[in-house]
Amino acid sequence: MIKGGADPFLDAFESLLPPEHDERPGLRLRGDCDLQQLLCARSEFSQSIFPSEISDYQPVRAILFNKSPENNWSLGWHQDRTVAVNSRENVAGFGPWTVKNNIIHAEPPFSYFQNMITIRVHLDSVTQHNAPLRVALGSHLLGKVEQDQLDLVIQNSRIHDCLAARGDVWVYATPILHCSEKSSSSNCRRVLQVDYSDQILPAPLDWAGLV
Repeated sequence: MIKGGADPFLDAFESLLPPEHDERPGLRLRGDCDLQQLLCARSEFSQSIFPSEISDYQPVRAILFNKSPENNWSLGWHQDRTVAVNSRENVAGFGPWTVKNNIIHAEPPFSYFQNMITIRVHLDSVTQHNAPLRVALGSHLLGKVEQDQLDLVIQNSRIHDCLAARGDVWVYATPILHCSEKSSSSNCRRVLQVDYSDQILPAPLDWAGLV
């Protein structure tokens, strides 16, 4: 689902981007209280995007994706399967573990994704030529899609390309199957992707969050 509303906040978003954001294809953002305040569920920005029924949701991970002629890549069909956490702990159902941009990630039981919501704030326009996100409509209702089922699910799904103007915000269920091809444009395609959850992780685990 596409929502407008980011235009008044674009300058604020761009002012918070770290200087190295042009050098990496996917940069995980953490340690910025201003970004947390801008994205928290009760902020003016979030209230313009989300219905009031999810006011208890909080941002648990933010990633800046920047496709450009210098940083161009493709990503095959997949579900997001990892979450960013505060520490590595021996908690049943969590793992395998990875570290990305010095932030610990783990694959949790898939139930933690069922109510998660992801937004994509488009800092640049996304056309058919600069690698729009492609989603398999309805696939978020299928639960965890195993690798050997992936091709069949995609073949039987309606595929939608998420085109966007600068300032548009796409909102979708985090478990949706998605992919992205290489850009064939000379223009940058910067997207701020933020995952939201209303769940509490089992102690001593906690969300890494944005601060």
